[in-house]
Amino acid sequence: MSSAALFRLACGRFATGVAVLATRAADGIPHGLTINSFSSISLDPPLVMVAIAHDCSILEHFGENGFYAVNILREEQIDLSIRFAELPEGRFTGIAWTPGLVGAPLIEDALAVLECRTVQSVEVGDHRVLIGEVVDMRIGDGRPLVFFSGGYTGLM
Repeated sequence: MSSAALFRLACGRFATGVAVLATRAADGIPHGLTINSFSSISLDPPLVMVAIAHDCSILEHFGENGFYAVNILREEQIDLSIRFAELPEGRFTGIAWTPGLVGAPLIEDALAVLECRTVQSVEVGDHRVLIGEVVDMRIGDGRPLVFFSGGYTGLM
């Protein structure tokens, strides 16, 4: 097994939440992708980080307006996670969402939503890391969608 494959397996042993990272392009079209590389990094000011692979087809849109939303998914939203991970275009077609304070798409019924202003963008290995200041947020009810060892699961 290659060291890259072993590294991926090892990191897969760390359970993560699942979110849809969303923004709107300069022309107003919404774009989003499923992520699990998300973390809070500061409480004061409230900062989060997300990582997007360089080969992501919509990466360019996350630099166009400097704002994005992290839509944290509920355990019932597996289909939504798969849609935003696999569908090449039209990911928001038929999805209930509203523009947030910063204009980024907020998915209805998400477990939580963090609206962010990009304060730093850093190239790291094969990813771009966006550090965002949280400018607005909302919290819903439910349980999180969890990703572990290459598959979806719930909390015990």
